[in-house]
Amino acid sequence: MTKLETITAEDLQNRTYEPTHFLVDELIPEGLHILAGAPKIGKSWLALWLCLCVSQGQPLWGFATTQGEVLYLSLEDSFQRIQTRLFDLTEDAPPTLHFAIMADTLKHGLEQQIEQFLNEHPNTKLVVIDTLQRVRSVGGDSNLYANDYQDIGLLKKLADRRHIAILLIHHLRKLHDDDPMNMISGSTGLSGAADSAFVLQKHSRLAMSLLCIALGATSPTGL
Repeated sequence: MTKLETITAEDLQNRTYEPTHFLVDELIPEGLHILAGAPKIGKSWLALWLCLCVSQGQPLWGFATTQGEVLYLSLEDSFQRIQTRLFDLTEDAPPTLHFAIMADTLKHGLEQQIEQFLNEHPNTKLVVIDTLQRVRSVGGDSNLYANDYQDIGLLKKLADRRHIAILLIHHLRKLHDDDPMNMISGSTGLSGAADSAFVLQKHSRLAMSLLCIALGATSPTGL
């Protein structure tokens, strides 16, 4: 048995911690985040725009960003498709934005691949995984919540340890729900381990919205 390590409320109040660092001011802090939306709604376009803003230190929707290198694991695309999107968004692509279209899965090498990239590029601030399902192994675990929480927890620990933001691109359920949290595909174990979730919804042919849900200790500003 290991003895519990405790701290008094008084000692805790007198302890000094580093303030939370935001990758995008008031919106995306260091930690693990989920961007969920229906297929073909524009999640990858939004993620790419975020990557460009961070890699160039440009504002996102008027919110200041912390400039740094970015790794985008675009696992459902080809380099040619990514190139086409880049040309649509910018004529001056930065050398600080890196792409990969293949990666290992969680618990089978992905964490080590990301760690290696971070060691080679220590100024990295953001890692995007598009999509989450592409890096999850097909398992027989009957406890869906525990499996979801464990998988996301691995990436959450990595983000916290390396002081970066990790954004997971994910899907929504087909059935509508008044609670946007219930619309994210999978169990509540996914959102339970994340710091925030963003739900991208289309209301009409020309109207879309991005709802930000603060899940962790920090409270991003909703849009």
